[in-house]
Amino acid sequence: MSNVLKVLKNNGFAFSKKFGQNFILDEDLLYDIVEGANINNTDTVVEIGAGAGTLTSALCDKAAKVFAFEIDSRLRPVLNEVLADKSNANVIYEDIMKVSPAKLKEITGGNFKVVANLPYYITSPVLFYFLENDFPLDGITVMVQKEVALRMVAKPGTSDYGALTLAVCSRSDPYIVKEVGREKFLPPPSVDSAVVRMDMKIKIDESIREQFDKTVKCAFAMRRKTLENNLMRSFGLNRSDCAGILSAAKIDEKARGETLDLDKMQSLTKVLIQENVFGDKNRR
Repeated sequence: MSNVLKVLKNNGFAFSKKFGQNFILDEDLLYDIVEGANINNTDTVVEIGAGAGTLTSALCDKAAKVFAFEIDSRLRPVLNEVLADKSNANVIYEDIMKVSPAKLKEITGGNFKVVANLPYYITSPVLFYFLENDFPLDGITVMVQKEVALRMVAKPGTSDYGALTLAVCSRSDPYIVKEVGREKFLPPPSVDSAVVRMDMKIKIDESIREQFDKTVKCAFAMRRKTLENNLMRSFGLNRSDCAGILSAAKIDEKARGETLDLDKMQSLTKVLIQENVFGDKNRR
């Protein structure tokens, strides 16, 4: 990777804290990410944050097409040089969060996999962008802060379990591919990271997805409060209404959101729908 360092230096590139830039220069780690994502020669890949192009280049060696989004246009000369011999590389200098789902579908032209070394400051927004917009996804593999990785794969009843966990596990089978020390990046971040792979698999009734997401948001609105209190606050219900709803869903009145597994959260959603809670938030 000395060549990439030379290209960065020759172009006078200075790392930006604003964009959360921590580049991967370790070839073994790049190999592990690409292998962990199960990239093959028929795949279209969307990468978020091309950076110095090291992961982009590794993806191009395996995939049919790579669309790499990069917000920092200062990297254009660097990427032009690093990816000069990668005919299947397509670098798009845009903020992925400002690209409409329709536009991204048009760009990719069909099913695709997401692979990214995500800047920590946009991890959750990017994950929700891909999870909530009905993309034809074949999989997501991302490098994230280790703390976030643990939240993505958390089990009910643990402190890491929350809204992000349910957003991920209701749409995929997630698992940690590899834990990564901070020394593997340039410059080194202040925390360790992990590579998480998500094999897409819908696990709830998609016809109630909107209500399910609202139920999850309600359940974790105030983590220290009981589910009953969160229901009262979020939907304007009285305590008696909440007791009846929780009883119908076979959930203890004193339960907290983090104790509900995917099935229980879906059961609660269905009872809330039956009680017309989403259609009448001012019910008392």
